[in-house]
Amino acid sequence: MSEATATHSRRNSGDRRGRGRQRTRGQRIRRVVGWSLVALLLIAGGTGWWLYHRLNSNISGVDLHKALGDDRPEKLPTSGQNLLILGSDSRAGENGELTGGHVAGARSDTAMVIHIPEGRSRATAISIPRDTLVTRPECLKPDGSNLPSANRVMFNSVYSNAGPACVVKTVESISKVRIDHFLDIDFAGFKGLVDAIGGVTVEIDEPIHDKSSGLDLEAGTHRLNGTESLAFVRTRHGIGDGSDLGRIGLQQQFMIALLSEVKKQDLLGSPTKAYKIADSATGSLTTDSDLASLTKLAEFARSMNGVDPETMETIMLPVRYDTQDPNRVVAAEPQATQLWKAVRADEEIPESAKKSPATGGGSKS
Repeated sequence: MSEATATHSRRNSGDRRGRGRQRTRGQRIRRVVGWSLVALLLIAGGTGWWLYHRLNSNISGVDLHKALGDDRPEKLPTSGQNLLILGSDSRAGENGELTGGHVAGARSDTAMVIHIPEGRSRATAISIPRDTLVTRPECLKPDGSNLPSANRVMFNSVYSNAGPACVVKTVESISKVRIDHFLDIDFAGFKGLVDAIGGVTVEIDEPIHDKSSGLDLEAGTHRLNGTESLAFVRTRHGIGDGSDLGRIGLQQQFMIALLSEVKKQDLLGSPTKAYKIADSATGSLTTDSDLASLTKLAEFARSMNGVDPETMETIMLPVRYDTQDPNRVVAAEPQATQLWKAVRADEEIPESAKKSPATGGGSKS
């Protein structure tokens, strides 16, 4: 072999080794990048699963089928739904800081039956005054013990005595309306929900000055944060005659404003915003077991997307002052019967069923 040929051979061999080293180095880089992407996907997927699992496990579920048994009103004859929304006034934990004191137990500070007729394009909210005297049916307490039935008990005491399932059973007993689902949120969850969406705008015709709640608003439009919103839905001394009946109008007004805000911001259509809301609310949320997951809650919320909050009808259960205790109210007849009959049939509620003899009064305690 000549010297030139040998030199050429060494060069070719060196080139092949160089190209081999380049290919090996390139392959290593591609493998590193590939495995890094896989790792990132796994981490992202794992993080998503962890976030979902954390939020999902925040929600407390109550099995209504187990708690209430089969002796319940019939479901609506249509595809309509009835949802019971409870706002509980627990003072435990963070709730105590929001109310200025820690008190044992909790009561249903707010109770609304939301009737969603077939088609889910509209809804009616029926508020049950917390001072209404009712017959409480026999119930199972959360610890499994039995609570006997009782007459003339305050509606909001049912929650503290036996929990939300007994409230559902009581509402079904007095109305003969089947409650398909319930949602129960406490003070801290309510405040967190409002703050998570950036506040809620309300408009009031008259000033509200309530030293008890700390709410001090002039007539006009106001953007309320979570703490202010909580005071707004709980105030009673600054409006009307200071009774529970007076603040029901504010609660209904705020609910519509809140739903309008959710719809305007398209919060359910934004994963980031939806997560922020879920993170704020789920830790303080109790539902029936059929809604006790993020997936089921989201599906139910999407099914309600056709409801326009601006056209939602708000009604208070017709009541009159109790003849034995003027600080309490009882269901007014025949209005209450007409109201619940229309809901059971998924029909339009007659105007006569919306008139309440009591326009003030109730407990001021």
